Amino acid sequence: MSSNKSKEKKFKIWITILSVVIPLAVAGLFKIKIPNVAPLHFLPPIYATINGVTALLLIFSVIAIKKGNRKTHELLNKIAIGCSSAFLVMYVAYHMTSDSTPYGGEGFIKYLYFFILISHILLSILVIPFVLITYMRAYLQNFEKHKKIARITFPLWLYVAVSGVIVYIMIAPYYG
Repeated sequence: MSSNKSKEKKFKIWITILSVVIPLAVAGLFKIKIPNVAPLHFLPPIYATINGVTALLLIFSVIAIKKGNRKTHELLNKIAIGCSSAFLVMYVAYHMTSDSTPYGGEGFIKYLYFFILISHILLSILVIPFVLITYMRAYLQNFEKHKKIARITFPLWLYVAVSGVIVYIMIAPYYG
């Protein structure tokens, strides 16, 4: 058991580091524009699709575990983490080569867009440690604690994935 405690301590250090470094790196890279590189305008529909796939993976993962299929559940969650990582890389690459697109809607829809966008951004930062802790607990086979935090992680992560698709759909008409 002390071996698991030691592993958990190491995981927690990495989880803390990643939970701080990832949002700071994204914010920092967001301000950097790569000179003499064509804008990667083809990426937004790809990374929006990846968000949609992530949402489906999460839903199917929950269905799998409710049916007692732990291997499928584990595989789907690993793929979802991979999709979220791919999204992040593409999102940063896009913003390092392209100017941000201003939202052109007006009235209520504009406020709705910004509410969804801001909640998406804030929860995408908040969900990082939840996903990593949930994964760590499963990896260390602490399934009771895994299940407990997964009940929080799942809706947060699902909201981030779905709201990312909604934000894309709402801003897509304004891409240049």
